[in-house]
Amino acid sequence: MIDRATSPQWDPAQYARFEAQRDRAALDLIRQIPEDLTPREIWDLGCGAGQHAALLRMRHPAAAVHGLDSSPEMIGKARALDAAIDWRVGDIDGWTPDRPVDLILANASLQWLECHDRLLPALVRNLSSGGVLAVQMPMAYETRHHGLLRQVAGEGPWAQVLAGASHLPPLPTPETYYDILSTGCDAIDIWSTTYLHVLTGENAVLEWMRGTALRPHLTALAGDPDLSRAFQDALGDALARAFPMRADGTTLLPSPRVFLTGRRR
Repeated sequence: MIDRATSPQWDPAQYARFEAQRDRAALDLIRQIPEDLTPREIWDLGCGAGQHAALLRMRHPAAAVHGLDSSPEMIGKARALDAAIDWRVGDIDGWTPDRPVDLILANASLQWLECHDRLLPALVRNLSSGGVLAVQMPMAYETRHHGLLRQVAGEGPWAQVLAGASHLPPLPTPETYYDILSTGCDAIDIWSTTYLHVLTGENAVLEWMRGTALRPHLTALAGDPDLSRAFQDALGDALARAFPMRADGTTLLPSPRVFLTGRRR
């Protein structure tokens, strides 16, 4: 389960190393926003470095666009991207906007939070009538690389330090998400896709995870560089065996994702 007591430190440069691959799911989600929506208030929850909020502002220049992220480092990067957007540091859990929202985008952010049966209805209640909630999340728990992360984190001399580090939990089923959204939404659309990311570079899956899933672990080990290095070496060895570099220099990483959209009644 997610431990919210220790907030992970995010590295915008590391996250951006595979920006093209990370962007694909976000763009696929944005394409499914209804074309007849003319939003006046837009919030990007978990906006990261801000590129998707900036894209939404370009598409809807008359709208007030806001970006929320728990990482000051990410928000600092976002402010440099587009100063016209209202960028805020804060947590999604407990977020309340000043006025009803016409579009809430949550791309690869809600998987860090618990109690989706409470969280999603709360987000829907913040929508205006006819407003749209658009969510994308990695289905990480069942993947091979996240299984290895949990295994390695629990077995070495770092295990005690990492006992409280966040691991992404299993997501509810699509049917459960439908039941959750149907209490307040119509035009619900739920689908899943597995992307096969073609990564380059040495130990590419480790580098991929250093941008996201490993952040809580690296934060927990920040006070002991030698232990952190040993943990990353052990995880890198396990990942390199599971995801070997191919003859053409690439590494293939399957990445399943779930998408949810709904329109408030």
